[in-house]
Amino acid sequence: MGKPSWIVSESDVAGYSPANHSGTVNRRLIGRDNVGARHVEVLVGTIEKNQGAHPHAHPGIEQVCYLLSGSAIVEVEGERGELLPGDCCYFPPDKKHVFTVTSDEPARLLVIYSPPYEENPARVIR
Repeated sequence: MGKPSWIVSESDVAGYSPANHSGTVNRRLIGRDNVGARHVEVLVGTIEKNQGAHPHAHPGIEQVCYLLSGSAIVEVEGERGELLPGDCCYFPPDKKHVFTVTSDEPARLLVIYSPPYEENPARVIR
């Protein structure tokens, strides 16, 4: 039995380094280009120690991060918290946020955007 087009394997998706991030490789699992998703985008990211997302916001876009492994400090509009595996955080639209890995091993996380961000420069505020 062949794999349906709506099942996506991480190993089948090319990695890229997102803008306004350091030490980060993302893979777009669900998006317009591979499954035709129009209202949601799902990525898996790997981020090295002391690296991550620099301060930025996404106009009109909600973002959710679910930490699979590692640890991180997250910040929204100056309020900070720690993420451990199994923790999830929410970045509201238009609110500046930061994500920095604190674990020795790279962190792995699932990232969900709605509507999709699609690495569009018009959808980020630095």
